[in-house]
Amino acid sequence: MPRNRKHLNVLLPVVVVLGIMLGLVAYAPTLYRVFCGATGYGGTTQRAYADPAVTSNKTVTVAFDTNVASDLPWRFEPEQRSVTVRLGEQKMVFFTAENLSNESIVSHATYNVTPDTSGPYFNKIQCFCFNEERLDPHQKIEMPVVFFVDPAFAEDPDNRAVDTITLSYTLLRSVNPSQSKNLSRFLPNAPPDPMHGKQLFSERCTACHALDTNKAGPLLGDVVGRKAGTVPGYHYSPALKNAGLVWSQDNLDRWLADPKKFVPGTRMPVRVLDAPSRHDLFAYLQAVSEERKNQLRSSPPPSDGEF
Repeated sequence: MPRNRKHLNVLLPVVVVLGIMLGLVAYAPTLYRVFCGATGYGGTTQRAYADPAVTSNKTVTVAFDTNVASDLPWRFEPEQRSVTVRLGEQKMVFFTAENLSNESIVSHATYNVTPDTSGPYFNKIQCFCFNEERLDPHQKIEMPVVFFVDPAFAEDPDNRAVDTITLSYTLLRSVNPSQSKNLSRFLPNAPPDPMHGKQLFSERCTACHALDTNKAGPLLGDVVGRKAGTVPGYHYSPALKNAGLVWSQDNLDRWLADPKKFVPGTRMPVRVLDAPSRHDLFAYLQAVSEERKNQLRSSPPPSDGEF
């Protein structure tokens, strides 16, 4: 065998191995986050888009711990030190952040739960920790976190003696400030964001709903201003079919906040506890409804044919 080919046979596997090693090093943080998110390793919480269909009578106390990096001039604290929740119950709590400086600053939250064994069962639906967050000078904001603890938590032998889960956050200066969202969206007078509503619809509604066709739930493309229980071909619960509602902004807001409370006997299982998300969802659905109405107005009438 020629000498050059021998060298090539030796060098090629070495180059391949080095390439794989360099790739693993480059993607190690991402791979680690994916691994932790999938397994709950190190107390990493899970992300969910709706609470489970069932709840348990068993309860657990969730305590809150907050920390701020020394180079971040923010005040950050929970509005409640702890809450007691039923397993499977969707719960909303609030944290307050205040920028003590004279400049806008972007932060990023790291988080985990203890004991570590609770990580696979602790699910967040809404959290400021999902984004890089910007706070304007001397601005103070209440930030919602919506979560639930999976009922399977009680069946895990490692958690049978656990009666308290501690959710901890640490705020750090962001390394990606250009990707930030403004925390002022949580202000009571903040205008609704239909683009965020579109994202929420994709994440939290499309498992059961579409804009154009009936799925597990009725189509929603023209829901704003529609009478409840009137989509052709959809089998409604008697409670909703006979409710006599028109889907106005107020009615949709109350429905999304707690459908079973608003219309007892309905089958709708999903709730959206935080008001800004409800307002953004309505803004998106309203925009879709208006677009469809405009299309109908601009469509030419059907031809009667030629005679």
